[in-house]
Amino acid sequence: MLDRGDFTSLTVTGQLEAVSNAVAEKPAVLMGSSLGGYIAALFAARHALVEKLILMAPAFRFPSRWRERYPAAEMDRWKRDGTYPIFHYGYGTELPLGYQFVEDSLRYEEEPEFKQPALVLHGRRDPIVPAGISETYAARHKNAILRLFDAGHELTDVLDRMWMEIIQFLELGDEKHSSKIGRSSSI
Repeated sequence: MLDRGDFTSLTVTGQLEAVSNAVAEKPAVLMGSSLGGYIAALFAARHALVEKLILMAPAFRFPSRWRERYPAAEMDRWKRDGTYPIFHYGYGTELPLGYQFVEDSLRYEEEPEFKQPALVLHGRRDPIVPAGISETYAARHKNAILRLFDAGHELTDVLDRMWMEIIQFLELGDEKHSSKIGRSSSI
């Protein structure tokens, strides 16, 4: 995982380092969901070795939307206390997240400008990252293919349809392309 087993100390910078260690200077296809999609896009904007991106409900505009999500009083409390309980979808429970996460995120751009081809998969009913964010991004970036689904943030009810889009995007429909899966990194 991108938190390297320590969710409380998580930072955007630390997640980018984790991706760098996983990729290890080899060509890669990055796949990420929500914050992981944003991290994959940030990494690709900085590393030409990324060949393609698959971004599911990517949390573009993350730094500003995160601060807008919490009232000023909550942000002040978070800063004062040092941690704040955040729901972790992977673990299905709230975990403490350090305020350094908020501060570190301010160092990064809202919408990474990567040049690689990207497949953006997003649910029209996503309450966490509105689909309009991906629609606006894809409209301004010719290298981004957007596919919208009648789904929410997790996209779990459209896995088969997403997989078909991914197979087509990665050109994995025949034997000679199936070796590309071994070079992929998922975040």
